Amino acid sequence: MNEIIEQETGALGVLAGSELLARYNHSLLGVFGTPQRVLVRGAGCHVWDADGKEYLDLLSGIAVNALGHAHPLLTSVISSQLATLGHISNFFTSPTQIALAEKLLALSEAPAGSKVFFTNSGAEANEAAFKLARRNAGTPEVPRTKIIALEHAFHGRTMGALALTWKQAYREPFEPLPGGVQWIPAGDIEALRAAVDETTAAVFIEPIQGEAGVIEFASGYLQAARDITAAAGALLVFDEVQTGIGRTGAWFASAGVIPDAMTLAKGLGGGFPIGAMIVFGTEATGLLTPGQHGTTFGGNPVATAAALATLHVIESQDLLAQVRSVGEDVREKLAALEFVTAVRGQGLLIGLDLAAAVAPAVVGAALEAGFIINAPGPNTLRLAPPLIVTTEQLDTFVAALPALYAAAVAGIQE
Repeated sequence: MNEIIEQETGALGVLAGSELLARYNHSLLGVFGTPQRVLVRGAGCHVWDADGKEYLDLLSGIAVNALGHAHPLLTSVISSQLATLGHISNFFTSPTQIALAEKLLALSEAPAGSKVFFTNSGAEANEAAFKLARRNAGTPEVPRTKIIALEHAFHGRTMGALALTWKQAYREPFEPLPGGVQWIPAGDIEALRAAVDETTAAVFIEPIQGEAGVIEFASGYLQAARDITAAAGALLVFDEVQTGIGRTGAWFASAGVIPDAMTLAKGLGGGFPIGAMIVFGTEATGLLTPGQHGTTFGGNPVATAAALATLHVIESQDLLAQVRSVGEDVREKLAALEFVTAVRGQGLLIGLDLAAAVAPAVVGAALEAGFIINAPGPNTLRLAPPLIVTTEQLDTFVAALPALYAAAVAGIQE
């Protein structure tokens, strides 16, 4: 930590975690509740809190820190770019912005005429996609006013993204939300076929539903969605905010199926905030015209440089193959545990169901034992470690999990 930061934080740097959390509660809006710990530094797949305790980070900032913490190339590129050119606004562009757009188009195998719009987050990328969908408006005689989303979907918490999100507890306090959204059963091809018609503007799909507990769809569902929407003239939008950029062992979980738009964020910047909407083909890219959408910080030189560095490391170190191998190994070992009733996911996006509804208690016990994980449901744990995590590191968690589960069950029974 440099001298200026030390000067600004003052005595905070020497306070215990409990004291810092008390000050947090006095000064920050309580939308997250009280944080579990105050983290002060990280290296690789580990982080340390204000009390000096070390943790193996198996959540990576919710699938964000693709290269772990303080990756030397990423930190070097960010520092170098910031020392050269930081913010320029979108009255101008930069070489890093152009290079990243071209790289994403190449990785996604986008057809000629495809374009990229950069944002600061996944929710903002989905907001852009929502506006793109609204522009697929149909005709005055047959307007396209309906947007299809899937039950248990999560697309973000801003107003447009929230309108697409299934969980009523998230939506109801902020209604009325943008209208016209209809939810259908996830993974049901016939339900999708019945719902999509000439009044449908777009269909939004997460290739794997992460917040729902890492829920996968049967083979062929995404292709069926492509065929159904194309026949009806509706846009198909894949939300790859959590699943994209190598998380599943492929660049995109929807690889092989080309949508009309794809949203990205989380792992794209390796921890630096950036999101993107890729729009495929000339017809879809023509829907948003100059002045119809914008962003102040989206695509800034530092964020796009961070993303280019992240993509470079994934490619140069063949991390996609490592993610597939390490992910398969840990899923097999987790499935062998007698209290684990199901293991789902691809690569290093993993959901595991427990025999008892003690997942939040297991998360707490794991934190005390030095592991960061989370529980998207009462029976479900989620792992989304850095893409650089090793089998040996994951083995320490697998070895510890039986005792963590037993402690959680005992605590519930008391």
